Amino acid sequence: MRLVFGLVLLLGIGLAGTAVYMARDFFAQQQAQLAEAEAAKAAIVPTEYVMVVNKQMRYGQKLTTQDVKAVLWPTAAIPSGAFTSADDLFPEGSDVPRAILRAMETDEAILAVKVTDPGEDAGVSSRLAPGMRAFTIKTDVTTGVSGFLRPGDRVDVYWTGSLNGGNVTQLIQPKVRLIAINQSADEDNNAPVVARTVTLEVSPTEAAKLAQAQSTGRLSLSLVGADDEEVAQEVKVNQRDLLGIQAQVQQEAAKRCFVRRRQGEEIISIEIPCTN
Repeated sequence: MRLVFGLVLLLGIGLAGTAVYMARDFFAQQQAQLAEAEAAKAAIVPTEYVMVVNKQMRYGQKLTTQDVKAVLWPTAAIPSGAFTSADDLFPEGSDVPRAILRAMETDEAILAVKVTDPGEDAGVSSRLAPGMRAFTIKTDVTTGVSGFLRPGDRVDVYWTGSLNGGNVTQLIQPKVRLIAINQSADEDNNAPVVARTVTLEVSPTEAAKLAQAQSTGRLSLSLVGADDEEVAQEVKVNQRDLLGIQAQVQQEAAKRCFVRRRQGEEIISIEIPCTN
């Protein structure tokens, strides 16, 4: 009996040890899984819904509710000016669409700068900043930078005319934004076009200056580089500057000769022709 009791006791101790080992291994696995779940949860990037186009869109097309969809977008990477809901994009309802100002590809986020306000078309007026005006000037292949201008570019405006009896060329308006070439405001048209007219975005005062300049002389445009942040200072060139002629002021003192004579107690000076 004692032998049987001893064997049973040993078996019980062995089973208990095995159970403890298995329980410890189970809890270790549970803790590892929980740690993995927490790590995966921490790695999840916060997202928000952003409105995108569901097909390719081009300048002038109407943007309706059928052309958009909502997709999850990383919160930290949402572009400035993006719409986060259909109500933001169409605040006046689906019956009042927007118009496309810049080309967009499929699944591209819709930004405020790429569409008009609800109900507006893609005309020039939709591109004007508050307080600014559209002013059109005549150009040709030479004054219009040989057809390489396009809406969205910035140009310096020069005036050439007669001033104080001589011809002069002067910078009258630096770094003005173009909003239309001829009758097109499409910024995505890269084909060179000889501009007969260009429309500039200017203030009312600048518009008056350009009108005066256009009526009294000839206006020319100079294209500003896309990454050029510098604004040109005063520039004025006349014919003397062009040819490198410097005005020479000659200051020659007139030579005068005198002879002195005594008349009584008085000495007088009499001017005579100089012999040398």
